[in-house]
Formats: sequence, C-alpha cells, structure tokens
Amino acid sequence: MTDRSGSDPCDEGLASALRRFPTHDTQIRDLIARNETFRTICEDLACAEQALLSVDRLDDGIRDARRREFTEMVDDLSVEIERLLTQAKIIPLPRNLPRRV
Repeated sequence: MTDRSGSDPCDEGLASALRRFPTHDTQIRDLIARNETFRTICEDLACAEQALLSVDRLDDGIRDARRREFTEMVDDLSVEIERLLTQAKIIPLPRNLPRRV
C-alpha cells in the first residue's frame, strides 16, 4: 500500500526506526515484518517526523504549538519503539519446567 506521495508507509516507517535505532537493524526489520503494532508505530513515527519537518510552513500563530506537539509525538513514539525492542529481547521461560531435587 502506498500513501499519497507514492511511497510505501512501511518503508518510511522502517527508515525512521533505523535512523533512531541503527544498532537494532535486524530486530527492527524482523518486528516490522511480523508485528503489525510495531509496524504501525514506525509508520506513525515517519508521519510525525515528516510533519515536524514541514512545521515551518505553518502560520506564525500555530507554528510553535505544532512544533511542540509534533516533537512530543516523535519522542513518545520513539520511546514506544524502544520499549517494544526491549520487550522483544525478553525470552519467556515455560512455567511447567520439571523441578530439580
């Protein structure tokens, strides 16, 4: 699926996540491929970053408020991506392991 600009939002989301977390390249690619929630958050990050880049074109009366709003959005989405990356590293142990005596 492509957006109005003709680019694939998934590709934009991937690029945004990789720019913020370059040391997690393999993990990001894996999560984007198999986790719809992660993919959507990355796509939202790309949209928020794009909005932040274009904020200077807005009227003076709303420019500063929108810049703060978009900056907060980018920060919040980045924190969420980092949380999901950390969570994906945790390997749950089965609860029914035989006990050692």
